[in-house]
Amino acid sequence: MQKTARILIVDDDPLNRVVLDNTLSEEYQISQCESAEQALTFLADNKVDLIISDIRMPGMSGYDLLERLKANQNTYAIPVIIISASNSYNDEAKGLQMGAMDYITKPFSPLIVKARVKNHLAIKQKNDLLEKLASIDGLTEIPNRRLLDDTLSQQYLLCAEHSRPLSLLLIDIDYFKEFNEHYGYAAGDECLVKVAHALDYAIQAHQGFVARYDGVRFAVILTGHSSESALEAASHMHDAIDCLMIAHGTSPICAHLSISIGIVHIATDFGGNELQVFKLADSALHQAHQHQERVVVINK
Repeated sequence: MQKTARILIVDDDPLNRVVLDNTLSEEYQISQCESAEQALTFLADNKVDLIISDIRMPGMSGYDLLERLKANQNTYAIPVIIISASNSYNDEAKGLQMGAMDYITKPFSPLIVKARVKNHLAIKQKNDLLEKLASIDGLTEIPNRRLLDDTLSQQYLLCAEHSRPLSLLLIDIDYFKEFNEHYGYAAGDECLVKVAHALDYAIQAHQGFVARYDGVRFAVILTGHSSESALEAASHMHDAIDCLMIAHGTSPICAHLSISIGIVHIATDFGGNELQVFKLADSALHQAHQHQERVVVINK
């Protein structure tokens, strides 16, 4: 964490920025902004692990910056250490109540700054790991339904706002119940892991997001792709599963494991919501099963 963590220093006083930079730059990547407004612009395009911000600055204050950070889902989790020349308990209490993780008064001791930064980065590292584990499927180690829902919700809004196409692909393993009954549940779990990894690998070329949707189904989100491109991605996933050559002696349609895919492609009509996208993709998948087709597309 110490070698890769990036810290943003926000202070209108160049001397304070230099002191903090000299104190921390041997262990961390340091970025500097001389105002809260500049910091918000920087954070729109850059990720940081911790922010050290002065409270008293011309224009937008450190308190205002803290309020803006906590109101934004992209920045609310970044730990913030506020610094001030004031020894007022009221200032410290206000900062902590607004969500700051710590408060340091000027003039500050480099040893104290280093220790507090190290502690807060360690806490963030643990929190990031817990968040990651909460979003990963325990068996297949790809994103789970929780992260899938969050990602689709975010991408749906972004695509609607910027008029970008969005595709949701639902993938189901054909006759998996029969596979489990014939080969056993341990083989079934091993099969799910192999399928998940094959789908993940196949979709990388299309910059898609793959997740486990439920027990035997997976989902892929594509943005900025045409309907034809979504079909091409589906073909690549079929090929990836075929290449696994997992025997399926109880399947009535194929001697080895196979998948069916339902696709909903939204070009411009974002009049509904992401829940309706799931329903349409599920309907397309149902049609694929019903008519024994490898892929069915619903264009919206």
